[in-house]
Amino acid sequence: MMPRIEVAERPGVGLDGAVRPSEDVVAVLPNAVVLLDGATTLDPDLPTGGWYASRLAGELAGRLVGYPDADLADLLAAAIKALARDNGLIPGESPSSTVALLRWNDHLVEGLVLADSPIVAFTADGPSPLVDARLAAMPRGAGYRDRLASGAGYGDDHLVALREAATSMSRRRNTEDGFWVAEADPDAAHYAERATWPRAALTQVLMASDGVSCGVDTYRVFPDWTAVRDLAAADGPEAVLDRVRAAELDDPRGTRWPRAKPHDDQALVIVDFT
Repeated sequence: MMPRIEVAERPGVGLDGAVRPSEDVVAVLPNAVVLLDGATTLDPDLPTGGWYASRLAGELAGRLVGYPDADLADLLAAAIKALARDNGLIPGESPSSTVALLRWNDHLVEGLVLADSPIVAFTADGPSPLVDARLAAMPRGAGYRDRLASGAGYGDDHLVALREAATSMSRRRNTEDGFWVAEADPDAAHYAERATWPRAALTQVLMASDGVSCGVDTYRVFPDWTAVRDLAAADGPEAVLDRVRAAELDDPRGTRWPRAKPHDDQALVIVDFT
């Protein structure tokens, strides 16, 4: 039986502060949901993170439906490999995306997370987050966050500091002592965080891009994921996006919560197995 699925999405802004199409991508399939968060590209010569995420979603969709029993990491690796091959993408010099995959059959539900787009499964015992914390654990050092915290705000100097931080972080991308993300190296798929749950034990599963999970992890406008689920149940998933965006509007210069952009793209999926 197909679970009931609700999706809420909202674009953020680009590095210039202007609204542009969201780089988050959600694909709802008969047996799975794909949520991808394309990383904003700072190099104008590269395709955008949204370009990458939309094409990776297409590669994943066919494989998830066509090979319903294949290992999730193997399917992700094949999708990354095909996308890199067909578009001449080079490891370390290509756009990238987070990955959150949820797949189910009559008995089991499987989750896979690569980089910072969490999956949160709810049972009678409460929430069970499936997270990949490696990106958040990377040492940040001084840089654009310190500038913003001091009140410097967004602007040309912020972009300079942001590019310096991105250059430093790129050296740690898809390395053993760094973090893992979908890009042009299919081996990254096998470093994903995984979980499996009996379907009968689940009530709901939430999937989110970091433009939503920041409301729990950083802004603390939600004390926990149960509060997110409860607000979505009462007022709809758009209300969750509203709550996060309201916090950002109260911090327009990124002083309280230093972040790359005033508003990130938002994507939230609620899969109801009841």
